[in-house]
Amino acid sequence: MLKIFTNGLLKENPVLVLALGLCPALAVTSTAYNGIGMGIAVIFVLTMSNIIISLIKKTVPSKIRIPIFITVIASFVTITKLVMAGYTPELSKQLGIFIPLIVVNCIILGRAEAFASKKSVLASMLDGLGMGIGFTIVLFLLGGIREILGSGTLTLGFPIIVDPKTVNIMGSSFTPALLLILPPGGFLTLGIFLWLKQLITKN
Repeated sequence: MLKIFTNGLLKENPVLVLALGLCPALAVTSTAYNGIGMGIAVIFVLTMSNIIISLIKKTVPSKIRIPIFITVIASFVTITKLVMAGYTPELSKQLGIFIPLIVVNCIILGRAEAFASKKSVLASMLDGLGMGIGFTIVLFLLGGIREILGSGTLTLGFPIIVDPKTVNIMGSSFTPALLLILPPGGFLTLGIFLWLKQLITKN
């Protein structure tokens, strides 16, 4: 069971290995706070949808399993969107369309089809947690590096629990590399992450 959980952290990391969920990984990581906010939303949706899909897998006709899986996922995405709009409206506004688009995020549907529809509830829950946390770590690091080097600041805080606080950590003499907080900077930073992962694991 521990192996199932840890697979998503590095060995089968959804962004660095499986190349899933790249759109939100590139689009919302202009700050660390946005990255961790998106990651927490994905952890909740992925874990809960994996649990429900594993519970109902034997009663779902194979011909209509995908529409049913999407309906389950959409239900948890709706809950996530409403909670974020109510408790963290500014974060919800910044993430924008990418919260509703979790419904069609290939990480969520991919794990539902490849794992949760075939495994036990406990294994599916651990898979969802592991994949979600692995996704969140990458988004947080991407957002943190892009924000620090691109604007000289770091937005700290934990979504919903703590209000974000932007701290200038590079000093007034630092000249930000504005490219890094723009879309090309996201591709550049992610490319460096992929290179480092290959260098560390050598596969």
